[in-house]
Amino acid sequence: VRNSCSFTGTAAGGKVMKKLKSAGTAVLNALSGSLVPLIPVLIGAAMFKTLIAIFGPDVLGWMPADSDIYVLLSFVADAGFYFLPIYAGYTSASYFKINGLLGAFLGAILIHPTFAALDKNLVVFGLTVPSLAYSGTILPILLSCWIMSYVSRGMEKIIPKVLQDVFVPFLTILVMLPISLCLIAPLGTWAGQFICDAVISLGSIGGLGTVLSMALIGAFWQYIVMSGMHWIFITTIITILATGEVDALIFPACTASSFSIGGMCLGAFLALRNSEDKAKAMSCIVAQMVGGVTEPGLYGVGFQYKTPLAGMMAGGFCGALYAGITGVVCTNLVPVASFLVFLSYTGASPMNLVNEIIAAAIAFVVAAAVTFVLMKGRKAA
Repeated sequence: VRNSCSFTGTAAGGKVMKKLKSAGTAVLNALSGSLVPLIPVLIGAAMFKTLIAIFGPDVLGWMPADSDIYVLLSFVADAGFYFLPIYAGYTSASYFKINGLLGAFLGAILIHPTFAALDKNLVVFGLTVPSLAYSGTILPILLSCWIMSYVSRGMEKIIPKVLQDVFVPFLTILVMLPISLCLIAPLGTWAGQFICDAVISLGSIGGLGTVLSMALIGAFWQYIVMSGMHWIFITTIITILATGEVDALIFPACTASSFSIGGMCLGAFLALRNSEDKAKAMSCIVAQMVGGVTEPGLYGVGFQYKTPLAGMMAGGFCGALYAGITGVVCTNLVPVASFLVFLSYTGASPMNLVNEIIAAAIAFVVAAAVTFVLMKGRKAA
């Protein structure tokens, strides 16, 4: 009897694990299918940011900040990321096999200037619509399009075919407005506030608590950015610096995480054999190291091949862990993911800057090594 029960328990546990693995694979496939088509836009925008970084006032100084060409290239580069909810709305809706333009429409609603400029919550028929910023976010629109796929197909089943062209898109968006604006889209911000408060509370303990918090931020930062929750953390950093204090928790870990993207792309570059794939991986390295943009690498390498995500997390964890152990602090926020980010660490002791550079190098090397080993191992298997 004991053996029978043990076997039954093992079989049940195996089924649960299999279901969890299947669900995880489905989520990654959905993310990959929705995000990979965005790569040309992200890389194009990243290259414009690279031009600005090199020829702008921070490096060579050939383009003053008030020059017409600098202004032009700046808003061209920003357009690639500010309107991400629209682009992702189209690609994710297409992945879920509904009208892609409906997804773009829903993404445009999230970043409409009137909505973005609201300084108070809207209350419509008793439902509260939080006034939040969604530009540059990914997960709110992806989740919205996933749910919208069920709503749209449900509408097609109950509405006569002769009326579908008019009423399916109208009623689909009408149903999605409260679901997306009142629940799904704000969910990332609400969760972000909770996580931010929890991490800061843990970090304020000092010692091992602070070091562990930084390591976890380094490992998971890119997922936080995807959800749009990073603005909560950025706001916290700005508040800390505005009071004359230094950030000894969040931004040093973010910097390590950013360079883990470059390392992940290098590892993939070394492991890949197709010349076109290698070229894409190399362009993602340049986009992060020089242009300060991590999205091409995250979506174009990480989520496309999936295995490199483990390398990214390992690199971010190790780099941030070193930054925590050595007590790195951010004194002046320079919110970029390129080499210019090290200007954020120049206001303290010389070793503060050196240690953050070492932390970024550790993140880069560890991410590259883990990604290379895992991708080669997968091919061998």
